[in-house]
Amino acid sequence: MKIVALFPETTGSNTENQLLNTEKAIGLKPFLQEKGHELVILNNNEKDLDAHLADMDVVISAPFYPAYMTKERLNNAPNLKLAITAGVGSDHVDLDAAVENEVTVVEVTGSNTVSVAEHAVMDILILLRNFLEGHRQAEEGEWNLSQVGNHAHDLQHKTVGIFGFGRIGQLVAERLAPFDVTIQHYDPMNQKDMKGSTFVPFDKLVKTSDVITIHAPLTHSTDNLFDKEVLSQMKQGSYLINTARGKIVNTDDLTEMIESNHIQGYAGDVWYPQPAPADHPWRTMPRQAMTVHYSGMTLEAQARIEEGVKDILTRFFEEKPFQEKDVIVDGGKIASSSYTAE
Repeated sequence: MKIVALFPETTGSNTENQLLNTEKAIGLKPFLQEKGHELVILNNNEKDLDAHLADMDVVISAPFYPAYMTKERLNNAPNLKLAITAGVGSDHVDLDAAVENEVTVVEVTGSNTVSVAEHAVMDILILLRNFLEGHRQAEEGEWNLSQVGNHAHDLQHKTVGIFGFGRIGQLVAERLAPFDVTIQHYDPMNQKDMKGSTFVPFDKLVKTSDVITIHAPLTHSTDNLFDKEVLSQMKQGSYLINTARGKIVNTDDLTEMIESNHIQGYAGDVWYPQPAPADHPWRTMPRQAMTVHYSGMTLEAQARIEEGVKDILTRFFEEKPFQEKDVIVDGGKIASSSYTAE
């Protein structure tokens, strides 16, 4: 079989520990060679991908650098049987088109949950403590305590709203509990109070949270959900964190809300599209603590991703069922409730 994989290009000299790149390719080169399959590794998610649509059997890509499998591409890939997300989050695949073309979509569920949860907590602290201004002063030789202290806050006694209370959202709540905060959540699939968190309607979450952290998949109902209408209802001076998917937050509306000082700060690692263009407005937006998409790319997470992708491929080659938790589309239907919830 022909397996096409898109991974971040190996650049620079300090990448010896990296598994998820074109050089190491999460160990797939010897793994597939031993089994007699062809592996093509790409480093461009547009023209290089299109050149292999006609005869590829499996496509693999990471959400950090996705192969956008649009309806058009799926229609032009007659042999494609399996799309694997090397990580979590398969919104880069048109799931409805995957259903129509009977392409199975799977991901390595749970591989990055701890990693992303830790990153989200870090982002919350960076914003509330005004770390960005303090660090800027340290780098630039300043010592303006009034300037940095003017927007430095304790996390204690704040209300944190978690949008999406699945595996990652619950881990975030667990890690925030020692800070003596009030935690509330909204999740259409989890409409009940949980240990350490109270369920509230979406409108209340938006209007009463000092901090909102997003941990929901990108679906038809969450696409551009945090637009101007929703963002304007957030508390004056509140903070927004997004380590889920960039397209859940409207790019231009968020920029406007930050520049007008209605929202005090924004942090996260997800953009749309990815890689983000050099002129993406979030790069130069004030009071942002954005990074490239790497919250789920710790070395520990990469090891879990490698193990999971190899397990998926082994099951596929041996015609064994996939682990139920990993299946997004199978048998001509969307199997994951995360992508059907409204």
